Amino acid sequence: MSLRMLGAMCLVVVLGSCKNSVNAGTGRTERERDSIIGQSKVPGAAAVQRALTVSDSAASRGARLDSAAAQP
Repeated sequence: MSLRMLGAMCLVVVLGSCKNSVNAGTGRTERERDSIIGQSKVPGAAAVQRALTVSDSAASRGARLDSAAAQP
């Protein structure tokens, strides 16, 4: 492996691990941002909203299963 290739791979790793400064200053969680997008009129917003609904449903079901398993 050449030194140039190794340097390029290191650069990709370093830049890939940087925090996104656009979203870092908003103080919102990913869920909050997705919810805002889901309620907007942009194309694909309905799909984002459905994904959030499915995620909530799965989390609720998981919590019910966990609590049922914990009961004797």
